[in-house]
Amino acid sequence: MKAFLGILGTLLILAAAYYGMYRGWRNRKSRQADLAPLPAVPEGRTRGVEGVYVATTSAGDWMDRIAVHELGVRSTADLAVSAAGLIFHRQGAADVFIPADHLTGVRTDRGIAGKVTAEKSGLVVVTWNHDGRALDTGFRPRRKADTAPLTESIATLIGAEQT
Repeated sequence: MKAFLGILGTLLILAAAYYGMYRGWRNRKSRQADLAPLPAVPEGRTRGVEGVYVATTSAGDWMDRIAVHELGVRSTADLAVSAAGLIFHRQGAADVFIPADHLTGVRTDRGIAGKVTAEKSGLVVVTWNHDGRALDTGFRPRRKADTAPLTESIATLIGAEQT
């Protein structure tokens, strides 16, 4: 009987924790509901660098994950860089398109909402503006050798758009 009560108590605590996380995510989505929908993804499928789309956060606040428009959903993805902008082709979530004229910066970093890497330059973080808000989007390339060329190609795209 004691074992049964112990198991029941543990299950109740877990259920309460999951319910609290669900409510927190739902409340975050309602606070961010004023963020306009994302631009439509251009036609065609361009393959890019394979990796993981980590999340989008408020710029400068790596723990303030954006919950609306599936921007906070971590997923396997590939990142294509084109003259039009960046396209994150995500598995299990909607693709994300960031137009080139919205991009304001790119850097490598150690962490962003829910993902911290051992190396200092494990993530490619793109800063961009959408609907009057500055946002950071993190991407972890599958191969470490892809990080520098990807960062350089995005920096070139931003430089080309700013001149």
